[in-house]
Amino acid sequence: MRPIIAPAFYRVAAEARSAFSPHAILQPMIDRSALCDELTATWHREIPIVAAMGATVESYDGRSLAVRTPMEPNRNVHGTTFAGSLYSVCVLTGWVAVWLALREHGLDGTIYAAESAVQYRKAVAGDFVCRCTTDAEALDAGLVQLKESGRASFDLACTIDHGGKRAVAFTGRYVVHAKRP
Repeated sequence: MRPIIAPAFYRVAAEARSAFSPHAILQPMIDRSALCDELTATWHREIPIVAAMGATVESYDGRSLAVRTPMEPNRNVHGTTFAGSLYSVCVLTGWVAVWLALREHGLDGTIYAAESAVQYRKAVAGDFVCRCTTDAEALDAGLVQLKESGRASFDLACTIDHGGKRAVAFTGRYVVHAKRP
């Protein structure tokens, strides 16, 4: 079997790949600090607008994710955060939740935001945090589906609160296609 070149902490587990499915399986990664560093590099390389928006991972515990974004590069003419930036950060936070879950479970795939809905309930006048908490059972079912069929979908909800109240409610469906070795 020909080896696949990957970053050092993503060494390909060829035995696992051949034993479980024809899809790319990486060694599970549980160093969350290294995961967040990899994410930042991926964001800046693959989605350059993230750097311009100033979005950073504030925290991640394996289930709950918080992405912090400053208002200044995302402000609008009203002195509040541009609705497009709020939406974009919600989409990115959901994408990141799936990306982190795949990496933590040693899987690789192309993630697409397939559909979404957003409700803007309150203006956001300051830096903000977008939160996404995954449902463990739904996440596990999706990961099994990805291993077995090479495709999976994940329904996620992201929220942004401001001034102690819900400012933005977002739901999104993310589709993953496994990368083949």
